Amino acid sequence: MDRMFRVLGFWTLMIALMAMWGNLTEMALIFFAQTAVFIALSYLNLSEKSYMLIFTGYMVFSFVGFFYYAFFMMPLGGEQHALDALLNL
Repeated sequence: MDRMFRVLGFWTLMIALMAMWGNLTEMALIFFAQTAVFIALSYLNLSEKSYMLIFTGYMVFSFVGFFYYAFFMMPLGGEQHALDALLNL
């Protein structure tokens, strides 16, 4: 299971490098941080259950953060937010 966290670290590093190449500095920094966390966790030699619980928490946090941003913060167009569109039906 620790090897899978190294694989996750590799892919987040690839995404971070592509983001840097595309001048998306904030996104790149987030993915560099994720890479560091995944690589550090992979060398802790935890049990498989611990790795699964950590990964589950990471996925829940990521999905909640993504949907919060997509629903409440990201403009639809014309500076209109999804919540405004929903309330002004």
